[in-house]
Amino acid sequence: MRALLTLLGDIRRLALPYFRSEERWSALGLLAAVIVLELAWVYATVLLNEWNSAFYNAIQEKDYPAFKHQLLVFCAIAVGAIIVAVYQIYLKQWLQIRWRRWLTKRYLDHWLADKTHYRLRLAGDSADNPDQRIAEDVNMFVSQTIGIGIGLLGTVVSLASFSVILWHLSGSYDMQMFGGHLFIPGYLFWAALIYAGAGTWIAHLIGKPLIRLNFDQQRYEADFRVDLVRVRENAEQIALLHGEPAEERRLTGRFGRIRENFFALMGAQKRLTWFSAGYNQISTIFPYVVVSPAYFSGAILLGPLMQTASAFSSVQSSFSFFISSYATLAEWTAVVNRLTGFESSMAVVKRDAATPAFRHVDSGGAELRLTNLDVHLPDGMPLVQARSIAAHPGERILITGPSGAGKTTLLRAVAGIWPFGTGEVALPARAQLMILPQRPYIPTGRLDAALTYPAEPDGYDRAQLEDALGAVGLAALTGRLEESAAWPHVLSLGEQQRLSIARVLLVRPDVLLLDEATAALDEDMEAQLYGLIAQRLPQTVVLSIGHRSTLIALHDTALALQGTQAPRTLMASSHLAPAAA
Repeated sequence: MRALLTLLGDIRRLALPYFRSEERWSALGLLAAVIVLELAWVYATVLLNEWNSAFYNAIQEKDYPAFKHQLLVFCAIAVGAIIVAVYQIYLKQWLQIRWRRWLTKRYLDHWLADKTHYRLRLAGDSADNPDQRIAEDVNMFVSQTIGIGIGLLGTVVSLASFSVILWHLSGSYDMQMFGGHLFIPGYLFWAALIYAGAGTWIAHLIGKPLIRLNFDQQRYEADFRVDLVRVRENAEQIALLHGEPAEERRLTGRFGRIRENFFALMGAQKRLTWFSAGYNQISTIFPYVVVSPAYFSGAILLGPLMQTASAFSSVQSSFSFFISSYATLAEWTAVVNRLTGFESSMAVVKRDAATPAFRHVDSGGAELRLTNLDVHLPDGMPLVQARSIAAHPGERILITGPSGAGKTTLLRAVAGIWPFGTGEVALPARAQLMILPQRPYIPTGRLDAALTYPAEPDGYDRAQLEDALGAVGLAALTGRLEESAAWPHVLSLGEQQRLSIARVLLVRPDVLLLDEATAALDEDMEAQLYGLIAQRLPQTVVLSIGHRSTLIALHDTALALQGTQAPRTLMASSHLAPAAA
């Protein structure tokens, strides 16, 4: 019961926001229309139940005029039922896509806001495969919530309607017991209740493992899909390293987990199907077995027999809702658990982000200052210290140190995306900061959109785009600005790095962080690009990370991470003559 109440609370928390959002009136209107049509469908089934009595009485009495009249009545009921069924499906789908669009946007907003997508990864991806949770789980939650919710409503209304009918049709059962009489009013209703209740309890015991198995199956499928995408994205490196056998072993191992869990699903589903199939087959004949004594005794005619059997079947199927829907309910429960887990993980990292470890403040001038900066690893281990570092407009600073010493992590802290540590980062008021990693992000699509990312290309003149490409040695691409392609695979890493420098020329940031952003270029091209930045962005503060000794001549100041073990301290190693433009 506690688990059921928790599940219902989670469903309520996931579903209610949409019906309280800015779309609440259209959402509530569509929901109301779907509910009305569901009630109309139940009403149509009640009419058909009443029609059964008149129709089969006409057959038994060989009353041909009454038979023809009942055929016309059936046609009228059938036409109405068809109209109800068509528009109910249509409006359900309309509500589903609107709800899914709203919920998808909500999750995307929460996932992408405040660097939550990045912080989730730093936290160890406690919510695995967020792409699947947003793309698939949201869709399944919306469709199954509508389907199960409306189905449950129809079941309850149908149960109430046919229970009244069945109660009146069944009368009282007179049982001889211990020399006396036992009268059971509405005995057919109680028979249906006992039959369906026992079946539901047994189905729950048999099908309970399906909840966890469905949860795991979705996770394993997503893991396998992510690894396939990773192979596609890194096809060149895998081919150069002849890594196909290793990737095949990895992918085969991933699929092995899918296969093992799927076999477990098959076994659990088989056990549930054994029971539900047998239960449904018995349900076909059970009403007639219960009602037939009254018919053969002459107490009722064929029409009431068929009406009573139909009402009994409706009551029994309503009581058996959870048996027929158990597999869907198990899958729905797994989806709800995955979405609530995703929300909980995002809430944790957002709570941590609300009290940032590093204070980003206004420097009160035009310089960049790092004061008492202590950068930690996620487990709290100290990594880098920067006690008092200042960089003025136009100054170019090179940060050096051994690999793995924490240089990149220090830049992440300055950029405001690393949440572990303490200290103060002071930037000029309204300063624009830009960081270029060693492997730049080049989205697929149009080249002009990749060049101006994350801004839209229509914010720049074509001449500006062509000039930026030409300045970094990519003039050959100016004729392909409107072309759409998978540019991360079309362009070499060196071309991608030059494209990112062209992006810098368009953005013109106040502070530029270069994390080995020219490592794939030859030394001459590297020097040209640094000179280009100095020439076109003379007031930009540049902080660079690199290992080449030739970089020293391209900067004004060199800072080194000193110390043999963590935490290493960032200190001035030399003050250089102004670098040549």
